[in-house]
Amino acid sequence: MEIIPSDVIKTLPKQEFSLVFQKVKELEKKGARIINLGQGNPDLPTPPHIVQSLREAALNPSYHGYGPFRGYPFLKEAIAEFYEREYGVSVNPETEVALFGGGKAGLYVLTQCLLNPGDIALVPNPGYPEYLSGITMARAELHEMPLHPENGYLPDFEQIDPAVLKKAKLMFLNYPNNPTGATADQAFYEKAAAFAKKHDIHLIHDFAYGAFEFDQNPASFLQAKEAKTVGAELYSFSKTFNMAGWRMAFAVGNEKIIQAVNKFQDHVFVGMFGGLQQAAAAALSGSPEHTERLKRTYQERIDFFTDLCEMELGWSIEKPKGTFYVWAEIPNEFESSHQFSDYLLEHAHVVVTPGEIFGSRGKRYVRISMVAKQGDLREFVLRIQKLGLSFASLQETSR
Repeated sequence: MEIIPSDVIKTLPKQEFSLVFQKVKELEKKGARIINLGQGNPDLPTPPHIVQSLREAALNPSYHGYGPFRGYPFLKEAIAEFYEREYGVSVNPETEVALFGGGKAGLYVLTQCLLNPGDIALVPNPGYPEYLSGITMARAELHEMPLHPENGYLPDFEQIDPAVLKKAKLMFLNYPNNPTGATADQAFYEKAAAFAKKHDIHLIHDFAYGAFEFDQNPASFLQAKEAKTVGAELYSFSKTFNMAGWRMAFAVGNEKIIQAVNKFQDHVFVGMFGGLQQAAAAALSGSPEHTERLKRTYQERIDFFTDLCEMELGWSIEKPKGTFYVWAEIPNEFESSHQFSDYLLEHAHVVVTPGEIFGSRGKRYVRISMVAKQGDLREFVLRIQKLGLSFASLQETSR
């Protein structure tokens, strides 16, 4: 019998991150020591009090059976308290919170709940590629919103074609931004929420890097006056609490969106392990000192790395305002970010993420993750230095 995958499977985009890291595995099998700054995978451990909370919870027999489909009230209450404390935003824990098995799962579920076949979703370019996967599975269409450095990598809503707006039903925003490191303030979110309301567009703000803005406290989309009337915000435990492997996230915001999410998940999932939920509540209610220390660590790494690139390579890289990524232009001798990334992997055994993974506007850039100690960051730069590449032509355009 011939096994024929569904049309949805046939139309899914390539999982570009998987392709990059398959190359890495092949080299490691041959004994290469790879310095991987291509993946946004935190290198520091989960705080001990969160781990201890999970250990204790694992011994609680009440968690060993099925839990509530939509999560335990104590975690939703901890989420509401976190948003009140961090952003001054009131959230109803019973009706305005939905739990996910990771931010990626959240993006998928939200698209299935908000898009019909033929609808248009507005997506930033460059932007996180996983937005496309959910849109494709919903049989919807993608329309790119170009992000320009001269506009602070913020979309210009007035440049969106009116014909597109008539069919647009969903918009994704993401600040602090992956991959550019750009940030947005409350004034921008006010404008975005008003625009979404005017055109009847659901707005989902991907707040995965909400803890990491360096010059000021990050703004939440939900601080905007009209935010809850048009959308929701997706928050992940992965980066803020070094819990990437735990696969935990939540959405807060518009009650109808949240209830649609909960109804969808009632048919797909049977709740999250109670021990994970107890640990997540401990993370949210714990001292903010861990997050502040982590933010300082990333900022120190960014400063160290960009200064070293300038000094040793003549590679001028603009320091990001948020996240733990640097968004760096590639030398003119390379035609594309894929070519440059492959060259670095083959000849220096270092990994960066090709900017083209994030969209066409990333063709001349690579994303470099500050998920390594300074010793490895130095070794990364020294390996590139041995290649004798010319970054000098970028100095003027980067300033």
